Amino acid sequence: MSSDLIQTLAARLAQVPGVEGVTLGGSRARGQAQPDSDIDLGMYYRAETPFDLVALSALCRELDDSGNAEPTPTGGWGLWVDGGINLTTQGQRVDFIYRELGRVDKSVQDALAGKIKLHAQTLHPHGIHSHHYAAELALGQILVDESGVLAALKARLGGYPTTLKAALIAHYDWQPDFWLYSVAKGHKRGDVHYAQGCAYQVVMAMVQVICARGEVWLTNEKGAVALASGVLGAPTDFEARVNAALTALDTAALQTLASELNGPVSRWP
Repeated sequence: MSSDLIQTLAARLAQVPGVEGVTLGGSRARGQAQPDSDIDLGMYYRAETPFDLVALSALCRELDDSGNAEPTPTGGWGLWVDGGINLTTQGQRVDFIYRELGRVDKSVQDALAGKIKLHAQTLHPHGIHSHHYAAELALGQILVDESGVLAALKARLGGYPTTLKAALIAHYDWQPDFWLYSVAKGHKRGDVHYAQGCAYQVVMAMVQVICARGEVWLTNEKGAVALASGVLGAPTDFEARVNAALTALDTAALQTLASELNGPVSRWP
């Protein structure tokens, strides 16, 4: 049912004026979906010829089981998530997520150039990198692409760029040491909030390095530790050990993980 529903939804979205392409993303694109996994559909448009929000709203109300779904305007979910709609169709959770093609093109350029820039975004505690849209396109399944623009961008990306791999490793491999120092400072002062935030950053820096070394695209913090744990070269039992270390706010355990990944870390005073 899900496969037929996905194709039907993509075809209906493509009929909205201004929509130039539709992709399948998330766990379903990776082939890792559970029975209750959402259907994530990327809806591509151009800023200079925006999609018809009125037509999209009418479609969403028609498709939604409650008949009440109302999509956001562009930018409604923030600069980098852009906007979209969460609805339920035939009992299945579905997300339509906007992607502006000019920014996707720039994201591919940034990935190829190895440009590392992290942007704050609601619901993304680590943030979203400028190459995020390129990663989505690399992992996603193109469902509708009449002009061929998405296929051309994906072909230009050509897989996981070696420039991006080198840039991510250089940007993140030294960071666990510094964040660990801050975890220890927070502990010493009894500032649990600060220590927990820094511990999270220790883990995300390690995740970025592991995934970059393995040339594994990372698009979301959700499931990131589990994803990294399965990458060749990750510390043994990475996911279980990270979960235990974060639960106990165990600085020593995080130091051990960082040492296994990058060699001995400094012992800050």
